[in-house]
Amino acid sequence: MESLKDKLQLLPAQPGCYLMKNKQGIIIYIGKAKVLRNRVRSYFTGSHDRKTQHLVSEIHDFEYIVTSSDLEALVLEQNLIKKYEPRYNILLKDDKSYPFIKITKEKHPRLITTRKVKKDGAKYFGPYPNAQAANETKKLLDRLYPLRKCRTMPDRVCLYYHIGQCLAPCEFTVTQDQNQQMIKEMAQFLNGGHKEIKKNITQKMYDASEAMDFERAKEYRDQVKHIESVMEKQKMTMTEQTDRDVFGYYVDRGWMCIQVFFVRQGKLIERDVSMFPTYQDPVDDFYTFLGQFYLEEQHKKPSEIFVPNEADADMISEFLQIKTLQPKRGQKKELVELAVKNAKMALSEKFQLIERDEKKTIHAIDKLGKAMQIDTPHRIEAFDNSNIMGVDPVSAMVSFLDGKPDKKNYRKYKVKTVQGPDDYESMREVVRRRYSRLLKEEQPLPDLIVIDGGSGQISSAQEVLEHELGLDIPVCGLAKDDRHKTSQLMMGDPPTPVELSKTSEEFYLLQRIQDEVHRFAISFHRNVRKQSMFTSVLDNIEGIGEKRKRMLLKEFGSLKRLKEASAEEIERVGIPKQVARSLAKAIQEETDK
Repeated sequence: MESLKDKLQLLPAQPGCYLMKNKQGIIIYIGKAKVLRNRVRSYFTGSHDRKTQHLVSEIHDFEYIVTSSDLEALVLEQNLIKKYEPRYNILLKDDKSYPFIKITKEKHPRLITTRKVKKDGAKYFGPYPNAQAANETKKLLDRLYPLRKCRTMPDRVCLYYHIGQCLAPCEFTVTQDQNQQMIKEMAQFLNGGHKEIKKNITQKMYDASEAMDFERAKEYRDQVKHIESVMEKQKMTMTEQTDRDVFGYYVDRGWMCIQVFFVRQGKLIERDVSMFPTYQDPVDDFYTFLGQFYLEEQHKKPSEIFVPNEADADMISEFLQIKTLQPKRGQKKELVELAVKNAKMALSEKFQLIERDEKKTIHAIDKLGKAMQIDTPHRIEAFDNSNIMGVDPVSAMVSFLDGKPDKKNYRKYKVKTVQGPDDYESMREVVRRRYSRLLKEEQPLPDLIVIDGGSGQISSAQEVLEHELGLDIPVCGLAKDDRHKTSQLMMGDPPTPVELSKTSEEFYLLQRIQDEVHRFAISFHRNVRKQSMFTSVLDNIEGIGEKRKRMLLKEFGSLKRLKEASAEEIERVGIPKQVARSLAKAIQEETDK
């Protein structure tokens, strides 16, 4: 820590970005500051809330980059967060994107919903607040405009033609003028002209009624009702037709909640709620959030945005290249205040859930580290082997980050070098493969490794880590009782029990980890066995190679279903007639044995 104190004395009183690192040299947090000296020093002086203490306890070093302005620091911070994805920063992933309605650019266009906006010549409308809203609008348009529905053109008319929702260009002539007229009306509808469309349909309803065509009049009446139910159940309406996003935020007990109201064609259609811990000035975290909110078109930029008075509207406007306003009076100001009020209420309601979640995760790993006399194990990796009498041996690994599953880092292993049921050697192989790869790729190592097993498995893993790879990573094992429940935590050399209350959150965390890795391993083993059993029957059939094996597996899924299939059903998958007959005959002979 002496080197840290020395570096703190040398910090410049200029704007810039700072990068906090842990003991492994991994960047765990990136921030920006108008005055680097004041901001970075503030982490190491005074009292902090529990979550900031966790961050500071992990900091072993830091770097900083000086910029010429606060705006330049904000842009640099966005780029650094995107590059390093630090664990303590706000990271808004793809699942925060919103659906659009798309009219494809094809000879016979289709109407679909999508979350990706591409430069493909298609027309995009949205974003919609959620998939349900987009799908409701699409279903309404499907009723009104009979565009093509099938992804690939079929050779005969389908149900959509018979219910009046497709003109069936697969069988009948549909001119470009017909398609363009429908696209024009749909575009008008989606751009806020649904009232005009509704008016036209209402007139058609009256005309049909006067002509005594009551069946057609009823259809028009139903269309009008659908327009009203889908398009006019809005929460708030403004006289202007401008598309805008309205932001409000509230901070309490070190947590920030940001509410975004989406206003489209003058109507407030939905809101988005984001909640996260804040480690710097709230307004700076708000700027960071804005940058990532519109990062790479995950959210389409509107014509303008409203922000609270505390923010720097000019800097935001220059940063995002969006017109940014801070309303001072009237309905617009009330909309911003409503966003702030909702943020405050949402934060208050969620605190109990947050505290309960932290008790199960952050607090649990902290107490687990103390019980095991190791540093807090922020990243835990757990292994489990699975086989039946040594057949198709596999192993699985799950990863937990701050007490929560980190599924993108789950791994599956087919054991390659072990013959027969040898749990110890299987453990050595997969541990060797996992951590030699992490070392080679210079990836972060875990703080704790959990083995599903007792002393033998623990010793096997420790032997590979220490003697072959030269790694000093704590290893523990989870022994089970007669009812196959987690009963004892073991660690050390030789492994000895660790005192842990079976009603504690840290013990429950270990149970969740053990259950998850066991589930993952069993699931993987079942799939391997299913494929192994399935393909073994096919190995001796001339004319069936890897490609056709995959076709059969995809179609039938299991050996049982394949055995029940006739030669004609096998042939329909794309297998030549003679090969299909040979396979059906071989399966029958296998069944008769």
